Amino acid sequence: MSTTGKFDLNMEEVLEAWRPTDGAREIIANALDEQALTDSAPPDIYEDDHGRWHIRDYGRGLRYEHLTQAESEEKLANPDTVIGKFGVGLKDALATFHRHGIDVRIESAHNTFTIEEAPKHGFEEISTLHVDIQPPDRDLKGTDVILDGIERDEIQGAKQNFIRYADVQQLESTRFGDVYHVPEGESAGVYVTGLRVAEEEDFLFSYNITNTTKKIRDALNRERSNVGRTAYSSRVKRILQACESETVAERLVEDLQRFTEGSTHDELGWKPVQLHAVKILNARRDVVVTTVDEQHARRDLLETAREDGYDVVTVPDQVQAELATTDDIDGNEIRSVGVYQSEYEDSFEFEFVDESELSQSERTVWELREHLIDLVDGPADYDYRIAEQLRATDDDQTRGVHQGEEQRIVLRRDVLDDPEKFAGALLRMIVHTKTVFPPQTAEFEQILTELLGRTSAIAIGSIGK
Repeated sequence: MSTTGKFDLNMEEVLEAWRPTDGAREIIANALDEQALTDSAPPDIYEDDHGRWHIRDYGRGLRYEHLTQAESEEKLANPDTVIGKFGVGLKDALATFHRHGIDVRIESAHNTFTIEEAPKHGFEEISTLHVDIQPPDRDLKGTDVILDGIERDEIQGAKQNFIRYADVQQLESTRFGDVYHVPEGESAGVYVTGLRVAEEEDFLFSYNITNTTKKIRDALNRERSNVGRTAYSSRVKRILQACESETVAERLVEDLQRFTEGSTHDELGWKPVQLHAVKILNARRDVVVTTVDEQHARRDLLETAREDGYDVVTVPDQVQAELATTDDIDGNEIRSVGVYQSEYEDSFEFEFVDESELSQSERTVWELREHLIDLVDGPADYDYRIAEQLRATDDDQTRGVHQGEEQRIVLRRDVLDDPEKFAGALLRMIVHTKTVFPPQTAEFEQILTELLGRTSAIAIGSIGK
C-alpha cells in the first residue's frame, strides 16, 4: 500500500553554498548505492525529448520512509560498499533544487513525489518545503528522479565527482583502494568508495579508497567538502605500499629522482612509499640503486652497469641506508652499487692466452710491458696475463681488469693490436695498484695524470736526443 499526503522536510538549516551540481551529485550517489546494495543494473543518466534530466536506478524504489531517516542503517552497515551516509543528503538535494528553480519529480514503484512550499503545521503563517506524496503513476522498477530546469553542464559536473564517470586510467587495484593516472595539467583527486572528497594539486596519482577507516568516515561531513588530508593520508600510504606493479613503481621512482631539485610530488615525501617503490622496481626491473655521491664517485662502474642494460636509480642517502638492510618484494637483495660491483667482479670468466700462442706482432707489443712497468714503478710481483675475453657476456669496452686479492692484471687480447691502446690499458690497471679510489674520481685521475706525464716526459726526452 502506498502512503499519500504532504510531508514537511523540516529543513532547519539549508546548505546555502550548494549549487544544482551538488544536488545532482547526491541523487547520483543514491542511485549508485542502490545498485551496489541490490546488485541491480547500473543507473541511467540521460536527457529526454523535453529537456528534462533523468537519474534512474533499478533498485527497490524510493519510499516515504527514506525521507524520515537521519541516517541509513543499511548504508552504515556497508561503509565500503556505498557512497552515501546521511538520509538528509536527499533532503538537502531537494531543497537545493527548489532554491534554484529546478522542478523535481520522483517516480518509484511505491509513490510519486513532488516538491512544493506549504504552511507549516501549527504555524500557518510560516511556509516550509514539503514533499507531496501520491500513488505511483506507472509500473516502475527502481526510482526515476526527473529534473526540469537543470543545465547539461551541471549534470556533467555532478558526474565528475564519481570515479565511475571520470575519464581516468586505472593503474593498479589493491585491497585498500585503487591508483589512477592524473592527466597532464590536471589536479589529482581523492575518492572514497567512488566519490571525490578532495582535490590534490601536488599528488602524483589519484586514489579511490575502497577500504575505509572510521577516521575517514567521520570526516565525510554533510557538505562532502573540505575533507582534510589528515583523514585519508594514512590510507593513501597503505594503497601505495600494497602496490606491486612496475607501472606504479616506475612512476614513483622517476619522481623520487627529482628530490635533488626539490620538485617531487607529495607522496614521495613519505619515506615508506620511497622504500616500497624501490623494492618493487628492484623486483620488476634490472636496476642499480645509487645515491648522488655514488653517482659522482663511481661513474665508471655505473657506466658499465648501463652498458650491461641496468637502469641507474638515484635515491636519497637515508633511503639507501634502509635499503641496505631489507629485501625487495620478492625477497631478493636490493642491487646497490656494492652489490652490482660484486656481481660485476664475479662475471669475469677468463680464457687465458699463453705467450706462445701470440703472433709475432702481438708478442712485440706484449714485451713492452716490462719497460712500462719499470717506468712507472708498477708492481713487479704482480701476475700480468692476456685473455681472449674478460667476461662471458662481454659486449662492452672493458680492456683490462685489476684483481687486487690475486695480485693480477688481465688485459684483453685485442689491445695488443696497437701499442698505444696497450699502453693506455696497462697504465690504467697500474693506477689501481696505487690507490683504492675508483676511476673518474679526482684521486684516481691525478695518479693517472702523473703516470702519463712521466711517460710523456721520457718519450719527449728520447725524441730530443
